[in-house]
Amino acid sequence: MALDSTDRKLLAALQRDGRASMQALSQLVNLSARATLNRVRRLEADGHIEGYRAVLARASVGEQIGVFAEIALKDQRRAIVTCFEQRMRATPEVLACYVISGRYDYLVRIACRDLAQYHALINGWFDDVTLGIEKIVTNTELQTIKEFTGFPLR
Repeated sequence: MALDSTDRKLLAALQRDGRASMQALSQLVNLSARATLNRVRRLEADGHIEGYRAVLARASVGEQIGVFAEIALKDQRRAIVTCFEQRMRATPEVLACYVISGRYDYLVRIACRDLAQYHALINGWFDDVTLGIEKIVTNTELQTIKEFTGFPLR
């Protein structure tokens, strides 16, 4: 179903604050709280809203380093790709994993308590021949300028 301007306003507001009350949202879009709730439920049912979550303050979960790893696989056989992607999904330190174009096959965002933990993690990946990793290029996050996990709505 196509999104109208009211749907887009609701989605933008919910990206900023997933705990916004129906009353607050209804005032934003000039609808009754009941009509707003029905719209939000429809947006959920139609798959426009995949879920709600809490965004944690990094400092509150302990010092962590952020690493972006560019990873190239030795080959693209389905068994290798499947094994690699399953490992990325199962590794708690992996915050995000993207298939990319260019010199590398994947861009992986990782959070570790320190570089020693990161090195242990990737050394374990290299040692596991079923993952088929050829090369990892590490880029350590020095400072976050902007981070937004939603999407721009125009």
